[in-house]
Amino acid sequence: MKYIPATPAEREHMLRVTGVRAVDDLFADIPREVRLRGPLDLPPAMSDPELLAHARRLAGRNTDCDQLACFLGAGAYDHFIPSTVPHLALKPEFLTAYTPYQAEIMQGELQAIFEYQSLMCELTAMDVANASMYDGASATGEAASMAADLTKRPRILVSTAVHPEYRQVLRTFTSHLRLTVEDLPAPAGITDPAAAERAMADDVAALIIQSPNFFGCLEHGEALARVAHDRGALLVVAIAEPISLGLVRAPGEYGADIVTGEGQALGNALNFGGPYLGMIATRDAFVRRLPGRLVGRTVDTEGRPGYVLTLQTREQHIRRARATSNICTNESLNALVAAVYLSTLGRAGVQHVAELNARKAHYARGRIAALRGYQLAFAAPTFNEFVVRCPLPPEEINRRLLEHRILGGLPLGRFYPELADCWLVCVTETRTRDEIDRLVGYLETLG
Repeated sequence: MKYIPATPAEREHMLRVTGVRAVDDLFADIPREVRLRGPLDLPPAMSDPELLAHARRLAGRNTDCDQLACFLGAGAYDHFIPSTVPHLALKPEFLTAYTPYQAEIMQGELQAIFEYQSLMCELTAMDVANASMYDGASATGEAASMAADLTKRPRILVSTAVHPEYRQVLRTFTSHLRLTVEDLPAPAGITDPAAAERAMADDVAALIIQSPNFFGCLEHGEALARVAHDRGALLVVAIAEPISLGLVRAPGEYGADIVTGEGQALGNALNFGGPYLGMIATRDAFVRRLPGRLVGRTVDTEGRPGYVLTLQTREQHIRRARATSNICTNESLNALVAAVYLSTLGRAGVQHVAELNARKAHYARGRIAALRGYQLAFAAPTFNEFVVRCPLPPEEINRRLLEHRILGGLPLGRFYPELADCWLVCVTETRTRDEIDRLVGYLETLG
C-alpha cells in the first residue's frame, strides 16, 4: 500500500472538524515531561534513487538458496516452485481477500479454500481437512488438545523423533490444559512400537509421531496405530515434508486419526522462516472437534452451487464452553499457493518430484557414507533427509562449506546433546548431481 500524505489544507480541515486548533492539542493528555522535545535522531531523508540503492545494499548482505547449494532441511525445504504458482496465487484479488465473514460476497475465496481442503484430504487419505492453521507446530498442538477432548484423557505420548520445535510448541499449548506430555525415546532413529506399547495406558489420549520423522526416517505407522488403538488412544501423525506423500503411504491408509503438518513444501518459498502453512485433517467422526474453519459446498434455492463456512468452532462464533480452539484465522494465501501447486503438478507430478527427492538423497547418502570418518547414524529407510556422524564438529563443517557457497545440514547437538557429532542432511529435487559431488568432494578434504 502506497503512503500518500495529507495536504496542509486537508490537515486544517480535519483539525476544524475535530474541534482543535493544532496537531499538538491532540496530545494534550500526554504529560509534557514524557513528550519528545526535538526531532528524532535519524539521518536526513534520502531521495528515491538513494533510498533504493541503500535498500539494495542492505538486501545484498543477506544470502538465500538461489545463491547457495542448500543441503539444509529440518522442517523447511528448498523445492522448485513452478512459475504458474506465483502467477495465479499472487493475483490482486487473492492478495487482498481477508476472512470470509460474508460468504455471499466472497465465493471466490471460499471456493479456493474448499479446493485446498479437498486436496489435503486426497494427499493425506483423510476424510476432512480444515481451511489451514498457522504452521505445523501449532497444528500439532491443536491436535493434542483435540485428542484429549475426544477421549477425555489427560496424557499425551510424543516420540522424540518428532521435530523438537513441534514438541516445544506442544508443551506450550498444553501447559495450562491439565495435560501431561511424555517423550518416547527413539534411539535407533525411529519410534519402537514395543516401547510405545509399554508406555501406553488407559489414560493416554494420543500417540504423536512424525513420518518421515525429524531424522528423515520412515516410521512403522501401521504398528504404532495398532498400539494406540488397542488402548483406545488416537494416533496423530505430523508431517513436516508433505512431498513425501507422493511416494510413501499416506497416514490415513495406515490408521492415523488426526494428521497435522507443515505445508511450506507445497509451493511456498522458504521466506526466511515464514509465513508458513499449517495442515490438519481428521476422520468424519471427529469433524465437530476440528479447530478453525471448515468451508463446505452447497446449492442455493435455485440449485446453483455455492460455498459457505460450514463450521467455525472458535469462541468468537459459538459459546466459549463449546469452543474447540481460539484460533482466529487461517493462512488463506499460503493455502491457495499449496492448492495451485498441487493442481499444477497433479498426482503424477507430485509422485515424480517425490521420486527425484528420494533418488538424489539416496545417492548423496551413499556417497557421504563411503567417506572416511563419516557414517550413517541410523539404519532405517529415509526419504530426502538422513543423519551422518562426522569426524569434525558439524558446526565447523558448515562454516567451511559456506566458504564454498554450500549451505550445510543441521547440527543435531542443538536439540539432541547425545547426537553432538551428527549432521542432518537434506537433498531435494533442486540439487544437481554436480552440487552433490561438490559437497562430497569438500567433505573428503575436511575429513
